[in-house]
Amino acid sequence: MEDEHIYKSHNKTLLLYHLVFPLKYRKELLTEESGGTLVSICREVSERYEFEFIKIGYESDHVHFLIQSIPNVSVSQMVRTIKSITAREMFRLHPDIEAKLWGGNFWSSGFYANTVGLYASKDVIQRYVENQGKEKEYKEVHSGQLKLF
Repeated sequence: MEDEHIYKSHNKTLLLYHLVFPLKYRKELLTEESGGTLVSICREVSERYEFEFIKIGYESDHVHFLIQSIPNVSVSQMVRTIKSITAREMFRLHPDIEAKLWGGNFWSSGFYANTVGLYASKDVIQRYVENQGKEKEYKEVHSGQLKLF
């Protein structure tokens, strides 16, 4: 991936997300045919919304996405949009899948999300921030431990 920044009137961003969606009940329902359908649906979603599917990979019971988006689209908004449209269209185009999933949901309610750094890892960014101003007067104003909530 080259320098694929998104330019808007007042910002330049390169926001990448790794998202994983498990199918409801972790049912092994994705085949080569239905996986191809899912990719086609995602292409159509990209045309209507401000996020781009960089990569899509799947196993029979879950799907991995590498997605680029803009700052004013939250991760939860992106997940909600992708899940709702893909579920509706997968059921419409593959009624056999809907019949195997009682309760009418294609995806499980949960998901995995992680940010992806194209240019640097957490350690590289941390060193970059620590080394700011070394040639002049540098004052560290905060140093904290990463917390998971």
